Amino acid sequence: MARAVALGVAVLLAALPGQAQEYSDAPTQSPRSGSVELRLGSYRPQVDAEEGLNGSPFSDVFGSGGWLLFELEVQRFFYQGIGSAGLSVSAGYAEKYGYALREDGSPSAERQSFHVVPLHLRAVYRFDYPAFQWGFPLIPYVKPGLVFVPWWTNKGGKLDSAPGRDAVEGSPAVPARKGTGVRYGWEVAVGLSFMLDVLEPRFARDFDSDMGINHSYVFAEYTYSKVNSFGRPGFNLSDSYWMFGLALDY
Repeated sequence: MARAVALGVAVLLAALPGQAQEYSDAPTQSPRSGSVELRLGSYRPQVDAEEGLNGSPFSDVFGSGGWLLFELEVQRFFYQGIGSAGLSVSAGYAEKYGYALREDGSPSAERQSFHVVPLHLRAVYRFDYPAFQWGFPLIPYVKPGLVFVPWWTNKGGKLDSAPGRDAVEGSPAVPARKGTGVRYGWEVAVGLSFMLDVLEPRFARDFDSDMGINHSYVFAEYTYSKVNSFGRPGFNLSDSYWMFGLALDY
């Protein structure tokens, strides 16, 4: 019995160097050049806040609730040291449906929709140095930039338009307008990411060696946007909103 126990201990000790060698030969992390983000949030353009607007016609048609906004962002890092810095581009989409109003302000049976495609150009800074050096999983970041929002509105399945008006005494002529356009402005987004690698380090290494994905994160992001074409007349598509999503470094 004693000989069997001794033999088992000897076999275990002999196996340890091989196990250590297996981990020491694990592949090193692949080069990291950028990140991809997928996020969802609730967006509500402040059209009724437009100067000179009487009442709340936008809310009367589309309601006062938030719109589901989906966005895809691609980041490219140009600096990696005390944090990571670079540029990003992103595109999103949101839509809302309601019932068009009659001339007396009451809702009709005709469906009307409003669509937006936010396009962002941002600078990015992520303070990820503690995460990479000491394994601290929380990473704050900031993304200031510009935003361009193409929009269009449909009524009865066709592009909506506003009829023109001839000049009358005391009032200038108003040209007809199509229900489409582009608004632009500036924004700042701040967020906090949680690095998922700390939950399954071995899976994270395999994900890197097999797919080239260095790190993965979940995050929460708050955006303040001012999208009124820097005070020009037209729709005010500004809003402040939260988004949540998944990020992958590559």
